[in-house]
Amino acid sequence: MNTAVAHQLNSFKKRVEDLVKSGVKKDEAILKSIRKVIIESKNVRFEGNGYSQEWFDEALRRGLPNIPSAVEAFKVFKDASSVKILTDYGVLSERELEARFEINNEIYTKVVQIEARVLGDLSINHIIPTAIAYQNVLITNVKGIRELFSDDEDYQNLAGSQLKSIKKISKHVKAIREMVKELVEVRKESNAITDLPEQAKAYSTKVKPYLEKIRYHIDKLELIVDDEMWTLPKYRELLFIH
Repeated sequence: MNTAVAHQLNSFKKRVEDLVKSGVKKDEAILKSIRKVIIESKNVRFEGNGYSQEWFDEALRRGLPNIPSAVEAFKVFKDASSVKILTDYGVLSERELEARFEINNEIYTKVVQIEARVLGDLSINHIIPTAIAYQNVLITNVKGIRELFSDDEDYQNLAGSQLKSIKKISKHVKAIREMVKELVEVRKESNAITDLPEQAKAYSTKVKPYLEKIRYHIDKLELIVDDEMWTLPKYRELLFIH
């Protein structure tokens, strides 16, 4: 148990003991002490969704910091007020804080790096080939409809949805290919940075955004491509995998 936690527990214990000495029953003394702690901690407690806009608005209202970026949040380890309170209570030394700052930045970089590599591999070797294979099925189907129904009106009515899907698939495949190529280049540039915090920042601001952009187009393809041809579990299927 670290010093800060021990201090809080001792403070709580003393509060209960003082109430008992004043004639309050032990159970009631504990409840009163808990109630006091709940009231005192109100400004830093939030019992809603901490990942939602609701928390962002609530934190702003309470005057509490809300740092959405992990890399920016790591800087708190080096903040003067953080260093003072953690060293004063013997929780962590300055050297330990510096080490945690460096380690967290390195872990963040490696995690995003792995995710970027995996996404690139899945995109090029699984998603795109599957999308193109399904697109070829549609193209064959459309050609068959053209052979059977030479009238333009009949053809458009029967093949219209397939033609739209073919165009959509081409659009998303093109976007994924281009973005994966850009992602690889940005990752190489970030890997060349030797300063860990700066490298983590590059991965956060330059590499990570590509993950969301590429995923957008993959999600769109997932809705178009036939279930039997899609090689990866779809979101709805993940709910029923045991």
